[in-house]
Amino acid sequence: MTQQPSDLDNKAVFEQLWGITKELHQKLEARFQLHPDPSVEDLQQYSSLDGNMKGSLTAFSGEEIDWLVHSWLGNPEKSNFSTMRLTTWLKSHIQVPHLAFEFGTLPNGNILFYIDYIARTELLSDLAHLDRYYEPVNQTFLKLQDDSRLKVFTSKSLYLRLFQSPVKLCYSGAPTLETLELTRTLAYETLDRWLTWVDAAEPVSEDARKALAARDLALRRSSAERDPGNKFVAQMFGSELADKLVRSLWGGVGSRHR
Repeated sequence: MTQQPSDLDNKAVFEQLWGITKELHQKLEARFQLHPDPSVEDLQQYSSLDGNMKGSLTAFSGEEIDWLVHSWLGNPEKSNFSTMRLTTWLKSHIQVPHLAFEFGTLPNGNILFYIDYIARTELLSDLAHLDRYYEPVNQTFLKLQDDSRLKVFTSKSLYLRLFQSPVKLCYSGAPTLETLELTRTLAYETLDRWLTWVDAAEPVSEDARKALAARDLALRRSSAERDPGNKFVAQMFGSELADKLVRSLWGGVGSRHR
């Protein structure tokens, strides 16, 4: 029975996926001191021009976290499409990869998950970084390639494919209880592994932190601005709100990085 599409409606599937992001966020809150950023306070609840699509975005920062975004967009009662994300960008005191989770429901009724460690160095030449942070995920990556319940999700965006790591977990699948539980398991494994890396990380030297912070910010900004979904957000919510949503993803709101 678990291999057949479940009788969960789209709202129930959305709530399951959003519940996973909230569980992950709670684990992050238990580990880090996170302070809500007031610059995005008016985005905690917003809606499209026609009222059919809704969303919420909150952002946090702290002593170890430069920018953390927790957001969702959709209307599970009216549309099969939804997307949600939990992205954690570390400060430059350590060089552990950043952490990305994105879940959603697709117009065809399937679910989508993207789970990844965002590289903070050039992996082709920094082989120590590759071996330390990406080799441990390679077996999971290969195993999922052969999982008949899942279909590899390949972005049409050249930039996004370059942005993703070589061991990114990016798949779609039927909205079964089994697939949802697999998504939760993969997400927890990814977060728990990442937290051990953060705890064991050596500090970055003071003279190298400025360059690392600049690279992080440039990557964060370009990944938000080059998201191919931005044009649809602009159509649904208008260009002014869409622009603020994009800037909120990378921390360009308020006075942070103007």
